[in-house]
Amino acid sequence: MARYTGPVCRLCRREGEKLFLKGDRCYTEKCAVDRRSYPPGQHGQGRHKVSEYGLHLREKQKLRRIYGVLERQFERYYDRASRQTGITGENLLQILELRLDNIVYRMGFAASRAQARQLVMHGHFAVNGQKTDIPSYEVRVGDVITVREKSRNMQLIKDNIAAAEGRAVPEWLEANLEQMEGKILAVPTREQMDISIQEHLIVEFYSR
Repeated sequence: MARYTGPVCRLCRREGEKLFLKGDRCYTEKCAVDRRSYPPGQHGQGRHKVSEYGLHLREKQKLRRIYGVLERQFERYYDRASRQTGITGENLLQILELRLDNIVYRMGFAASRAQARQLVMHGHFAVNGQKTDIPSYEVRVGDVITVREKSRNMQLIKDNIAAAEGRAVPEWLEANLEQMEGKILAVPTREQMDISIQEHLIVEFYSR
């Protein structure tokens, strides 16, 4: 399964804002965006005039990197979103939000989406009682996500749950951290997705 293995702080610097790809580190003074708020590379500190195409491209790349999706899979998601009824940009965000790795992160069982992806791949979670080790698995309304019995004593998951105590869970999800389980209550609306993305720019990028 292909995935990005390079330095993720570099991605945040390239997009010029925190994408929260390293969990708790992003909230400390060690955050690369706070320390060096310019793009990486030899010419990162130079002045750059961004074209209209560049604005569209950067928004698409930012959304891709937030959810840890590579280009080909992202294009498939967009094609699917464009064929669905409703607003294409909102459909795309809903598809990404309903990925299992994102749900695990949103519920507080992982410190970042990358960590959630790894935990899912290693078989630590079940959907409706069935072991599911596919990070891109799309959950549905009513699905119950649980930490598998053999993984409930895993220190990393316990630490993540402790750190998530008091953290707001999206209202379209229900999370019981003590029972190590959660449930999908509804498909999220655009207002319920707290992500700083201008999805219409992504639609314009693919509509060229």
